[in-house]
Amino acid sequence: MNKNPIHVIGGGLAGSEAAWQAAEAGVPVVLHEMRPIRGTDAHKTDGLAELVCSNSFRSDDAQTNAVGLLHAEMRLAGSLIMSAGDAHQVPAGGALAVDRDGFSGAVTKKLEAHPLITIQREEVPGLPPADWDQAIIATGPLTAPGLAQSIAEVTGADALAFFDAIAPIVHFDTIDMDICWFQSRYDKVGPGGTGKDYINCPMDKDQYLAFVGALLEGQKTEFKQWEGTPYFDGCLPIEIMAERGVETLRHGPMKPMGLTNAHNPSVKAYAVVQLRQDNALGTLYNMVGFQTKLKHAEQVRVFRTIPGLENAEFARLGGLHRNTYINSPTLLDHSLQLKSRPGLRFAGQITGCEGYVESAAIGLLAGRFAAAERLGHAPALPPMTTAFGALLNHITGGHIVSDDEPGKRSFQPMNINFGLFPPVEAPKAEGKRLRGKDKTVTKRRAVTSRALADCRKWLGLASSAAEAAE
Repeated sequence: MNKNPIHVIGGGLAGSEAAWQAAEAGVPVVLHEMRPIRGTDAHKTDGLAELVCSNSFRSDDAQTNAVGLLHAEMRLAGSLIMSAGDAHQVPAGGALAVDRDGFSGAVTKKLEAHPLITIQREEVPGLPPADWDQAIIATGPLTAPGLAQSIAEVTGADALAFFDAIAPIVHFDTIDMDICWFQSRYDKVGPGGTGKDYINCPMDKDQYLAFVGALLEGQKTEFKQWEGTPYFDGCLPIEIMAERGVETLRHGPMKPMGLTNAHNPSVKAYAVVQLRQDNALGTLYNMVGFQTKLKHAEQVRVFRTIPGLENAEFARLGGLHRNTYINSPTLLDHSLQLKSRPGLRFAGQITGCEGYVESAAIGLLAGRFAAAERLGHAPALPPMTTAFGALLNHITGGHIVSDDEPGKRSFQPMNINFGLFPPVEAPKAEGKRLRGKDKTVTKRRAVTSRALADCRKWLGLASSAAEAAE
């Protein structure tokens, strides 16, 4: 049996997960990570699986939320990323958020200790050489220019780019808690949380309008060489949202619904800025939804106009980094393999998925597919009814080509969502016709129940007690 190593290029979430899955299948792995030999504009450490944007893996609700379902499927598949996330979670309402340093440290330690994994700190300047017959490129949104150029040449298609924006982080002890208060929206309790996991900064109407005006007038960082590059809607800079209309922020990251001012319960805030715990010690909080391209001095000036943050000290200010991804539906087969070069796979954000968990999930699949081939088996694709299969199908062929604009690429980065799953009939309640929110929740529960059952079958696991009861 051929036990040559699988080469994984990139030590982010996708590459780390791919390396772990292949090694756990009994196949040797060489993981190539260019940091610290070559750094990036967004990374601050040389740790594997460093989180460069938010510290949140988003909702952990596996019954009515698509990303929560993906969490659950990854746990069933023995995900390194999810086990490290669970071990280093910090309170975040209904979300799973992690201590970023503890999380990265845990992933790095596990990979360094695995007997079948060799970590090489080096830049791979171009495509893997031919003798790397099984390789995975998981270099993410910060792919080095040389490798990006090589990818463009071999695929015959230009990579697309957009900006991911990084939100500022504030020192907790500089937040005025006589103005702000702790509360999760609707008091929702999540993993490791209490229902009071966010710091809330209230604004009245005049304060809100002045804040929006300051965002619009503030000096921004411009990158003329990247003009015309689209933003991904799930990570828009806050000033770009403000440009879409004065009320946009109040119905987005600054919505006041589900929050009651503990200091003045009878007065409803017109808008609310939320901060989420960013580390296990609770000394750092990030500004939720406040990714920005404002210049650093402008960020300090504008964000200190927020009630409760007048004296805020920032552990990190916001910034931008470039994201590169390929036209996967055209270039990759359903096992993430480059159609023009068997044995070479792509994983993570470079494939056109969006989000930490989605990137790691695609790394998980790529690692399993490559290991299966190394062991002489055909890769077993996950059913489309699972979160794994729904996301994989989107990346490798689930988009719609526009007939109105021939040649225009319609494939765009996307988070996992229920729109990617095959339809399912919601069970009918006896003597009751479901409508509105009740119908939506019931349908989502039907999708997630089917997905988890099918995922267990795909993984060769026994059914859960709840599934057996059904």
